[in-house]
Amino acid sequence: MRAWLAAAALAVALPAGAHPAPFSYLDLRLSATGVEGTLVLHDYDVAYELGISPPERLQDPAAARAGRDRLIAVVGPRLQLDSGSGPLALTWGAIDVLPERQSIRLAFAAAGPRPGMLRLDAYLFPYDPIHQTFVNVYEDGRLTHQAILDARHTRLDYYAGTAQGALAVMRVFVPAGIEHILIGPDHVLFLVGLLLLGGSLWRLAGIVTAFTAGHSVTLSLAALDMVTLPGRLVEPAIALSIVFVGVDNLLMRRDATPGQPAPHDIRAWVAGAFGLIHGFGFASVLREFGLPQSALGWSLFSFNVGVEIGQMAIVLAVASALAAVARRSGTAADRVVLGGSVAVILAGGYWFVERVFLTGGM
Repeated sequence: MRAWLAAAALAVALPAGAHPAPFSYLDLRLSATGVEGTLVLHDYDVAYELGISPPERLQDPAAARAGRDRLIAVVGPRLQLDSGSGPLALTWGAIDVLPERQSIRLAFAAAGPRPGMLRLDAYLFPYDPIHQTFVNVYEDGRLTHQAILDARHTRLDYYAGTAQGALAVMRVFVPAGIEHILIGPDHVLFLVGLLLLGGSLWRLAGIVTAFTAGHSVTLSLAALDMVTLPGRLVEPAIALSIVFVGVDNLLMRRDATPGQPAPHDIRAWVAGAFGLIHGFGFASVLREFGLPQSALGWSLFSFNVGVEIGQMAIVLAVASALAAVARRSGTAADRVVLGGSVAVILAGGYWFVERVFLTGGM
């Protein structure tokens, strides 16, 4: 509904003599037999592309039919559909005149199984910088999604509300979560700091899961725009969380009895609490990546699963290395804890200074 209100407001705001309706309308219908669509284009845009003057000539069905093939040659390459496994071949159908809308309508179809996801790239009339394309997506006759594409936003990713759609979401967002945790040096160093004191694999897995639980809460709240924090606060806070973990390691190391578990091990609580801060950092990246509103729950879940997989990979690598050092020499293992904790503090302190005083928290 907001899309149509925005269109009406912009049309009223246009000055006299300007483009009378800088809009196109695209309907996509997903079903068991594939994808069917209709594209409604204003006479003005079609006439410009085909060199027809005046545009009113296109209200003649014979003139519209005569220009059909040329029009498809122009707009066809500017309208691309992809099912996630490859581009869909569009078969163009009849052209109709819509006199009451000063428009023409083109039908098209892409035969095949019902797609789990649909990627639409549409930039129909580059000559007009304010042109917009209003998109409606239907599944089995039911309107499920609306969007507006323009010169700045030419792509739409739609995930069907089916099992295939859920699998398509997971194929995209699980790898995205794995990649993000592995290429985020501050998140990785926070985890490494939590793991330096060692412990059983179950204890370490519990610490990392507590971190996941914490960041999942704020990631979801931020992605849903329910709670947001500016980057100038979040990024320095993440750096301080790294410093805190390093200092806590040194304090527990000082109070520990050789050969015994560290007393007052609060690492799981630290991981959960600071995970709330890290979640806002994840959310900023996820917003840039783009969350599909048609599959918001699945995308958030899949991203978190990917992050957890990446974290567990870090746990296995770090825990194995620490265990190998401890088996060879307890003194060496203690030095690793000392040196690693100092390195964690220095790195976190550097990031804090950089983010507060050099880059303004960005």
